[in-house]
Amino acid sequence: MSSSLDGETPASAALPSQTTRLGVLGLGAMGEPMAQNLLAARGGDLVVQARSPRPALVAAGATWADTPRELAARADAILVMLPDLPQLEAALDGPDGLIAGTARGDDLLLMIGSTSSPTGVRELAARLAAVPGRRIEVVDCPVSGGVDGATAGTLSIMIGGNEDAAARAAALLSPCGTPVHLGPLGAGEVAKACNQLVVAATITALGEASELAARSGIDLDTLWTLLGGGYAGSNLLTSRKDRLVAGDDSPSGAAKYMVKDLRFAADVARATGIRPALIPALQGIFDEIVDAGLGDHDIAVTRRLTAGRHTNPAAAGADYAES
Repeated sequence: MSSSLDGETPASAALPSQTTRLGVLGLGAMGEPMAQNLLAARGGDLVVQARSPRPALVAAGATWADTPRELAARADAILVMLPDLPQLEAALDGPDGLIAGTARGDDLLLMIGSTSSPTGVRELAARLAAVPGRRIEVVDCPVSGGVDGATAGTLSIMIGGNEDAAARAAALLSPCGTPVHLGPLGAGEVAKACNQLVVAATITALGEASELAARSGIDLDTLWTLLGGGYAGSNLLTSRKDRLVAGDDSPSGAAKYMVKDLRFAADVARATGIRPALIPALQGIFDEIVDAGLGDHDIAVTRRLTAGRHTNPAAAGADYAES
């Protein structure tokens, strides 16, 4: 990329992130709003693929690919927003897979945005590096900030990979939030495991505290407005306050995904020789949520779980809405 003597990029020079053909695979609760922000920033230059059509994205100018193979054939870089590596593996192989869509000699940057095992990401990258005639570079780029952050373009994006690939990924993903390169491949997943440990502990505390206060006759809206200005305040409290007050854990950020996220945190703890106290306890809590049939509920379901352990009726005003 050429630049002027003072270090500024001339107006006539296109940035690599603008000339790179970008695709998104996976358009769920996080993937679709991220794709919308990427589409807006790129002026309609985006290829997308998912299990079911997204007419709103196509109407806004995105190009729909019928298969992962078609997506890879039309993209130089692909953001993968699937639940985990098994879903990505299924999209990679076979006659309609991503690998089949990459031409011999072409470069493809694969940006893995799922919360996954750091070891698994490294193993996948090694396998892809060995594919004959293809050059597939992998970075991990899990995100934090939830659907609200994905919609607003304010996600924290944790990148692991070599410096060149990480810089390219950061430039491509900047419309979605703040990308930061944290280290070699897998570093982003380690950071996300740390993030999920804090989130799981915090939402568990918020759920238990909400039920404790409500059963003590304290108005929850007043309580969390007050405590939100002190050390108990957090982005998670801000985003889940109304849900905790109303007992509304209708589906949004599904609690069941925390089970795998905490498993990855446990894997990192074992790999680093740490003997954690919180991770096993939190694993038990979120296993209990799933075993109770509440895994599809929002993580604010921790209040319902706490209430369910009591024999006396739930506090007034907490109807645990199913909508």
